[in-house]
Amino acid sequence: MLAPLLRDMAAAELPVLAEHDLTMWGYAVLCALDGGPVRTQAALAAAIGADKTRIIRTLDDLQDRGHIERQVDPEDRRVRLLAITAKGQQVKDAAQAEIQRGEERWLGVLSDDERRTFLRVLDLLTRAETE
Repeated sequence: MLAPLLRDMAAAELPVLAEHDLTMWGYAVLCALDGGPVRTQAALAAAIGADKTRIIRTLDDLQDRGHIERQVDPEDRRVRLLAITAKGQQVKDAAQAEIQRGEERWLGVLSDDERRTFLRVLDLLTRAETE
């Protein structure tokens, strides 16, 4: 029941991300780094549900475009610490605002009570998945 909706929502996000020169994985990385602690590549991969070797190309691209910084961990030189840059924050915020406007159009068919219930259930399902 959710699969068609999620597929349509993801498809609606792709042109928005393309306008901001982001891939879905790139956007996921920027969102995960936004406002959070500096993470290792392994922790970031786990947080976004990606294989840590799979995201290396994405991280390289984001770093080349100035959206993230990777630094050697002074406590373990084998580890890279990640942080979103001001430029990355601006790109993420712009894409996210446009995506949220699209989500508002989807949610616009719901009454206020239905919307609150829907969002509460999504929150419960999301938390249950991460526990």
